[in-house]
Amino acid sequence: MPEVIFPGPAGRLEGRYQHTEGEKTPVALILHPHPQFGGTMNNQIAYELFYTFKRRGFSVLRFNFRGVGRSQGVFDNGVGELSDAASALDWLQSINSNASDCWIAGFSFGAWIGMQLLMRRPEISGFLSVSPPANMYDFSFLAPCPSSGLIINGQADQVVPEPDVDKLVDKLKQQKGIVIDHVKIPGANHFYDDQVPELMNEIEQYLDKRLGAREE
Repeated sequence: MPEVIFPGPAGRLEGRYQHTEGEKTPVALILHPHPQFGGTMNNQIAYELFYTFKRRGFSVLRFNFRGVGRSQGVFDNGVGELSDAASALDWLQSINSNASDCWIAGFSFGAWIGMQLLMRRPEISGFLSVSPPANMYDFSFLAPCPSSGLIINGQADQVVPEPDVDKLVDKLKQQKGIVIDHVKIPGANHFYDDQVPELMNEIEQYLDKRLGAREE
């Protein structure tokens, strides 16, 4: 898997990139959980999301936010991390300038960053938001949410309680012109301990429905 280094607002950013040949190959950007709680691009769920898109013919990038791994800079409470994500998407699009589709997927803190990036980049056509921290961060910027996507969370999540995610989903579902799918994994905690296969199965089913084709 190619290691890549690309420029970010606070210095170099470290990533892993898988390229798929094709004139209009779709692209996907994967965002990892909170850097100050051990989140990196090698988080299991970020890793699984990466390869889920790769198997479906996407060119995919995951990367470390500033101050994580070999990425330069220091944690910036989400402001700088959003800029990092925008730079990562710029880099990904520079290599895939004719991409037919653009998706973003994030887990926990990465889901919050991803949803903010969604508001700033109209080319993003779909999103996966895994355990969005609706009780910790303000999601009111999603007014309206510009793209359809999937929100998925565990019913036994003690970090982000189920009712908080329900409120976010209910708010987004009131908007016209988009479709928000919401899936709950029974018994799953915030980190999907022992239930990552169930999580990924739901995500894969959703992607196959949206993309209209099974993986090869």
